[in-house]
Amino acid sequence: MKRKKEKTGAVSAVCQLRGGSIHPFGAMRGFTPLGGGEERIYREMREALPVLDAAVDKMVRLCGGFEVKCRSRQAQEKLNTFLRMMPCGRGQLGIESFLSGYLDSLLTYGRAVGELVVAGGKLRAVCWGDVTALEVEEGNDSLDMVLWGRDEHGLMRPLPYQHLLLFTTMHPEPAHPYGVSMFRGMPFLADILLKIYNTIGTNWERAGNVRYSVICKGGENLDPVTAQERGKAVAEQWAKAMEDGKNGTVRDFVAVGDVEIQVIGGEAPILDSEVPVRQILEQLVAKTGLPPFLLGLSWSTTERMSTQQADLLTSELWALRRAVEPAMRKICQTYLALEGLDNRVEILWDDISLQDITQQAQAELYAAQAEKYRAEAARP
Repeated sequence: MKRKKEKTGAVSAVCQLRGGSIHPFGAMRGFTPLGGGEERIYREMREALPVLDAAVDKMVRLCGGFEVKCRSRQAQEKLNTFLRMMPCGRGQLGIESFLSGYLDSLLTYGRAVGELVVAGGKLRAVCWGDVTALEVEEGNDSLDMVLWGRDEHGLMRPLPYQHLLLFTTMHPEPAHPYGVSMFRGMPFLADILLKIYNTIGTNWERAGNVRYSVICKGGENLDPVTAQERGKAVAEQWAKAMEDGKNGTVRDFVAVGDVEIQVIGGEAPILDSEVPVRQILEQLVAKTGLPPFLLGLSWSTTERMSTQQADLLTSELWALRRAVEPAMRKICQTYLALEGLDNRVEILWDDISLQDITQQAQAELYAAQAEKYRAEAARP
């Protein structure tokens, strides 16, 4: 019985240091969203597919910035100075830098976290953090929520100063409070697209570096020694010709007898990947909500942003602004309160301009003319 156990254990042993997968982004294989733990997948997707990384950067930049409006002039001047020069960590300054990192995390992971750094009773800095290292605990009250992080011993514990933390989720679900990433639903298609790209690279490594087959015919009647010497001489001459070709020298290949030269694998065509790649990219781009040409995809020679596309994209950008506005307001109110000033503040976002200025001017002109004609028609 003991021998049987030892034999079974030896058969089931596997290598721990060598894996069988050669896929460069193997975490996307067999991925099933379970509500958490997919952060590594989303990071790999942004690294592997530049179009998705560009989509996040474009969304962050299109959201633009904002201004604040306070009740008093003194509060207005001090708050503007603080928002312009406040440290954000990683060598960044200003509320715009914090907002960019905050939105980047919100789009990628569906949630973002920040911290108000208070020292000496004053707000000194506002930093964003790694939201993937935190966990969220819902309390007995449906509105109560506690953020957990690792302490100095590596154990998960509630963070001590919850009132100084900023936490925002995008499209949170009833099942959990973690929010939904813009990349949800993409890993399956991204895995297929990476397989196509990986296969294209492998095929070009094999077929792009041309290998030749040199066949000497008519050697059936030669003795083995003579046939071997003849093959050796042809191989030497062919090697010299190829070597001179690398150095930029044209050298003819001369051989005695009937010699046939073929490209190995030249008959096997490489599969056309344009149609399947475009089909998958269409699905990925549709999930981002951005027009394809903003991501460098010119699928039409006359492609441009229509009014409907601009309206839809504008609504997406305003949804992002509404999600992060409470965090921006909390930063301003905390600073003003610690400075002993009136902390009532209003966030004024910059205008989103996606259409051509000439078209906007024409639309305003037509609207004014229509209003004028209606007013004239209403007169007795």
